[in-house]
Amino acid sequence: MAPLLAVEGVTLRYGTGAHVVTATERVSFTVSRSERFVILGPSGCGKSTLLKAVAGFVSPVEGRILLNGSPVERPGPDRVVVFQEFDQLLPWKTVKENITFALTASGRVSARDAEAQARRYIEKVRLTEFADSFPHTLSGGMKQRVAIARAMAMEPAILLMDEPFAALDALTRTRMQEELLQLWQDTRFTIVFVTHSIAEAIRVGTRILLLSAHPGRVKAEVDSTGEDVADGNGQLLSSRIHEMLFAEPIHADA
Repeated sequence: MAPLLAVEGVTLRYGTGAHVVTATERVSFTVSRSERFVILGPSGCGKSTLLKAVAGFVSPVEGRILLNGSPVERPGPDRVVVFQEFDQLLPWKTVKENITFALTASGRVSARDAEAQARRYIEKVRLTEFADSFPHTLSGGMKQRVAIARAMAMEPAILLMDEPFAALDALTRTRMQEELLQLWQDTRFTIVFVTHSIAEAIRVGTRILLLSAHPGRVKAEVDSTGEDVADGNGQLLSSRIHEMLFAEPIHADA
C-alpha cells in the first residue's frame, strides 16, 4: 500500500542574500495512514521547518513532498497544524465558535453541520461544559485541548503537531499526552508530531525519525512499539536513541 505521506530527499533553506540557512538536508521518510510518526532532534535541527514544508508553507529547494501521491505545493485543509503557543485561539470567540469558525471559513461544512461537528469534538476533548467559555478563562492545557479539537474537527488527512505540549508544566504535559493517545485510539487519525524530548517521542510515537543537529539530516528511524518499551518506561530504547542522536559521525577519512 502506498504511503499517505512521502518526503523524498528534501532540502529546506530560509533567509536571503548572504544569510541563507540550510534547515534540513536531503531528508526522506514516509508516513502510513493512522500512524503516529514523531520527528525527534535537538533544537535548531529543522524539525519545525520540515513540518511547515509538509503543511505547504515552505517549499523545498531540493526533493519533493507527496500527499496521497500528489505534490504538496500549498497549504490545504487536508493538513492542519497545532502549535505550542496558547494564543492560537481567537480571543473574542468562545470555544465552540473557535471551532465552528474554522469549519465554515474552510468551506467544508454548512453552519448547521459545523455546530454539530464542533460539539462532537469538544466532547472528545472533555470540554463540553466550557463550550461557551472564552479562551482567557481557560488554563494552558485546556486551550491546547481546544486547539486539538479544532484541528481534528477539520478531519484532515494528517494532523501536524509542532511541540504542542512544550510550554506546559510537566504534569499537564503528561496528561495531554495521555489524552492525545486516547483520542487516537478513538479515531485512529494520522499524526506527524515534532518534539525534542526523547521521553515524549517514545510515549507518543509508533515510529520515530531521528534528525542530526543543524542542518537536520536523517540519523536513524526507530520503531517505538517493540520489546524495548514493553516495560512501559522505555529506558532501554531511550538510552539507545540518546546514543544514536549524540554519537559523533564516523568520517570516511578517519
